[in-house]
Amino acid sequence: MPEHFDYIVIGGGSAGYAAARTARETRERVAIVDAADTLGGLCILRGCMPSKTLIYSAEILHLAKLADRFGLNIPVAKADMPRLHQRKLDTIAEFAEYRQEQLASDRFTLYRSKASFTGARELTIADGTVLTADKFMIATGSSVAWPPVPGLKESEPWTSDDVLELDHLPESVIVLGGGVVACELAQLLHRLGSRVTQIQRSPHILKEHSPEASTVIEEVFRGEGIELITDTQLQQVERTEKGFRVTFEHAGKTIVREAAHLLNALGRKPATDGLGLDKAGIELRKSGHIVTNELQQTTNPDVYAAGDVAGPHEIVHVAILQGELAARHATGRTAQPVDYDALVSIVFTDPQIAYVGIPEPDLKERGIDYVSADYPFDDHGKSILMEAKHGFVKIHAEKSTGRVVGAECVGKDASELIHSLAVGVALKATAADLLKTHWYHPTLSEIWTYPLEDVLDG
Repeated sequence: MPEHFDYIVIGGGSAGYAAARTARETRERVAIVDAADTLGGLCILRGCMPSKTLIYSAEILHLAKLADRFGLNIPVAKADMPRLHQRKLDTIAEFAEYRQEQLASDRFTLYRSKASFTGARELTIADGTVLTADKFMIATGSSVAWPPVPGLKESEPWTSDDVLELDHLPESVIVLGGGVVACELAQLLHRLGSRVTQIQRSPHILKEHSPEASTVIEEVFRGEGIELITDTQLQQVERTEKGFRVTFEHAGKTIVREAAHLLNALGRKPATDGLGLDKAGIELRKSGHIVTNELQQTTNPDVYAAGDVAGPHEIVHVAILQGELAARHATGRTAQPVDYDALVSIVFTDPQIAYVGIPEPDLKERGIDYVSADYPFDDHGKSILMEAKHGFVKIHAEKSTGRVVGAECVGKDASELIHSLAVGVALKATAADLLKTHWYHPTLSEIWTYPLEDVLDG
């Protein structure tokens, strides 16, 4: 006989665990199905935590190499790759252990297996066991994408997983892509001491952010010594005796670059292969994401989806919000859709990029009458004394009310600075409201007062 549950989650990452935990608040029989060799999910094991651990170390190394600017004498500064790797392992171990303990606790029934839908409310796992449930959650995340570039997949280049496991310094690396992962890892590798060439198809890297923000990062990358080539068309990837050869078109010419290693950072895709979604009546978008409504229900109302597999934003805190929302709705409780108009998005390059609220192109598309104001870091006291002069802050406010609807920060610690405005956007505060705050001097945060005052005056 099939094993029946109140709620079954497929995938034990951020979205899946959040959904299982929330469902367990009111339901006794909750199961989690996860086929990963190691439990924990992308963020903890192969994403946010290991990458930011390494990026922070590389930032310290970068500053040490600039010691003269700060009146310091640091004769030698270089990466100790085995120790760097071990620090990363030690740092993420506690997070991973906690998640694994939670998933394997007696609060849930855990199946370490692959699962596939064999009916509208039926799963079959690898050993043939049949599971049924009142409600389901799909939270299988994403996997590395392999665009149809001749020779790319066959040459077996690195993915982000491989870079995050390095215990030695690669002599040279070609990075394919200009998204968040590509940019963060290109700068990481360069600052650790590798020779890096980054090749991007679009005219700008980080194209999901404003051209002004992307331009700042491009200038910094090139200034640091990364060979960044944008507006290209990849032609071929080859494995050679010494490493890799990449052929591409740029400015009407055929260009070749060679390096000891190649990183495929051309994006990720929703992990839906083998789930048998058609047998459950679950449809996909053209992007490959599972179709969901504002409550995370798929085209099968008893099945929900959250996180990278659903989109529209592949961000951990969004995955958690979606998972909690879906589980609350599935268990008959009040559930408010995720407010994407208060979305926070961050890129951990240096300088960092951070945005909250409605992006400026969307403001225009929606016909929202707004005013904007910005201010540069190179005219700000704290950033000047920190030698952190790259970038700017920018605020968008609804013209009729002064309500802040969006804010962008490109600069030192933008990931921290953005939350001052994130609170304001979420609470629908006006520029006048935010100026009631005591903005301490000298801090990086007080830079927000300048565009806030301009918006208020405008």
